[in-house]
Amino acid sequence: MRMPTPDAEVLARRADIVSRLREIAPGEAVISDPAELKAYECDALTAYRQPPLVVCLPENTEQVAAMLRLCHEMRVPVVPRGAGTSLAGGSLPTADSVILGVSRMAEVLEIDLEDRFVRVQTGVTNLSVTGAVQDEGFFYAPDPSSQLACAIAGNIAMNSGGAHCLKYGVTTNNLLGVRMVTMQGEIIDLGGPHMTEGGYDLLGLICGSEGQLGVVTEAWLRVLPSPEGARPILFGFESSEIAGACVADIIREGVLPVALEFMDGPAIKVCEDFAKAGYPLDAQALLIVEVEGSEAEIASQLAAIRRIAERHGPIAIKESASPAESAAIWAGRKSAFGAMGRISDYMCLDGTIPIGELPGVLRRIEELSEQFGLRVANIFHAGDGNMHPLILFDANKPGDLETCEAFGAEILKLCVDVGGCLTGEHGVGVEKRDLMTHQFNPVDLAQQAAVKDVFDPLWLLNRGKVFPLEIFESRIAA
Repeated sequence: MRMPTPDAEVLARRADIVSRLREIAPGEAVISDPAELKAYECDALTAYRQPPLVVCLPENTEQVAAMLRLCHEMRVPVVPRGAGTSLAGGSLPTADSVILGVSRMAEVLEIDLEDRFVRVQTGVTNLSVTGAVQDEGFFYAPDPSSQLACAIAGNIAMNSGGAHCLKYGVTTNNLLGVRMVTMQGEIIDLGGPHMTEGGYDLLGLICGSEGQLGVVTEAWLRVLPSPEGARPILFGFESSEIAGACVADIIREGVLPVALEFMDGPAIKVCEDFAKAGYPLDAQALLIVEVEGSEAEIASQLAAIRRIAERHGPIAIKESASPAESAAIWAGRKSAFGAMGRISDYMCLDGTIPIGELPGVLRRIEELSEQFGLRVANIFHAGDGNMHPLILFDANKPGDLETCEAFGAEILKLCVDVGGCLTGEHGVGVEKRDLMTHQFNPVDLAQQAAVKDVFDPLWLLNRGKVFPLEIFESRIAA
């Protein structure tokens, strides 16, 4: 995986860059010691590593603006970073880049439950947003599996979703506004604590832009009243294809659970060993379906879902009978990626497909697994077609990473070929950068690059991500 060639002039001016950054944010806000920089050499896509030039951890928007103005003046590349949980290499640095992290910007600035929003600095974790309002009966809907650690900054950058996005949508559906700093150091507000505003939907443009257009320092987030109750039910099936057909039928018949999650046989075993959630170990596929509402609503929805599932011959059905059982069921799902990491290195994908294509895609993934000689564990948001195949490999075995990457590329191309897309919530980053030409033609990519030209004409922000390197290099050469 090739990254942009570091700017030798920037590397030569390192001491001056560090000194001037420390004038903006003295003390521990600027990290330059080589040993300490190693903590920032990668994100959750640990296969690729590169220590940055320096790390900056500002405390407020004004410091971010001053740092970006300086980096723009000195032509220094900048890599925005939230909590570093990106599975697509979204915050992988280059040797000549300043990592600008928002982890010290972690305050809840305003809570307005009458108008149902909170305003936060974007270094706050996803889960802490709900934590700030749950005692008043409210919650923040997007819930990625890394919600205990991931920052709102990264959620906005990648338009993150989670298990409950089937009903409540992903980040863009719950984002009201942002305060953002451009590469030139200008502070702008887009949207805010109101429903809509006139003009172009620039807020929609920023959400999912992967740190290519600016650094988001504050966000207005929609919070919702907590449901009266919720209950999950498990269905075990003899094969992934049968489970996939069941998912398609649930969606086709107009039932809208709050969550609809899938695990295949390998994932079931690993998660059950880790979480002791009560998953059926004899099943080759598992669906977790959760509904919410009053007791009467829950009973009615679960009865309808049972009727649909029973047409597909489930070999196990388990409806949660208590809050403790519900928590255990979700603990198994939420800890899936960590549990898998106990037994193997893996690469986690997130291609998205039409629901009706699910059985065929799962069958093709099994065929590709045999072709490439690597095992796959499938764990994903089945309700909206956002797949998370985990390709297992041995990072210490020569050639295994390259085989894994080739296998992953074929899965992502398959997603596009059946009418889906390369990414549902992880972003493009470096992982899918060179596959963008499979989904977009040259005109499409040129239009996207033209948008970046407007916000960041020197292409200093998050270099080497999203766009194929040929596009970046052509912009720099021009």
